[in-house]
Amino acid sequence: MQKTVLTFLILFCVMGAAWAQRPDFSAPKTRADSVKARQDSIKSKIFAPSIVDEKVYHPDSTHSPKKAVLHSLMVPGWGQAYNRKWWKVPIAYGGLGLIGWMYAFNQENYSQNLTIAQYRKRGYVPNPNDAEYQLYQQYAQYGYSDATINEAVRGYRRYRDLSVLLFVGMWGIQVIDAYIDAKFIHSYSMDNNLSFKVSPQLLTQPMYAYGFASAYVPGLKVTFTLK
Repeated sequence: MQKTVLTFLILFCVMGAAWAQRPDFSAPKTRADSVKARQDSIKSKIFAPSIVDEKVYHPDSTHSPKKAVLHSLMVPGWGQAYNRKWWKVPIAYGGLGLIGWMYAFNQENYSQNLTIAQYRKRGYVPNPNDAEYQLYQQYAQYGYSDATINEAVRGYRRYRDLSVLLFVGMWGIQVIDAYIDAKFIHSYSMDNNLSFKVSPQLLTQPMYAYGFASAYVPGLKVTFTLK
């Protein structure tokens, strides 16, 4: 009996000590406790990045590269519009317009200097009503020689002819660009699933460079894989 009473007394003392040591949640919290609690809540939040599904562009077999080429041959920029590459249309017209201005500038100066060169060759002094009278007077005032004027005629004619070639080349470039874009749309996937790998590589030197320290030179190998 005494052992039982003693056991109850020991249990009662232990429970009383535990109850005395329990934290008092009713006590007012300090500012430092509030800041620490807020920091703990921020740290405890779980962050999950949002997943964005990328749009995949599958090949479009109905898109015709031939039609894109024909459109670009007839009207510059039409093929780019057909491929829905609208941002390339002002580039095509800007390039062709700049080359066209280059042609007009050189043609005008070529015609003016050719007229003055013909006046000089015949020994004719133009009247105020004649063509290029003002320019003839300016050349005479600044002492331009016949050789200088003839050189200017050849230079303006050369750049005029070059502008014609550039115009044809620019037209051809926009045709090729339209065909390439149409071919990719027709035959290849246009998504971002592109494998890109860079690795070191030993490159073989050409025959004329074998006299150097080594027959191989270090380089980088870049590999693109369309999936």
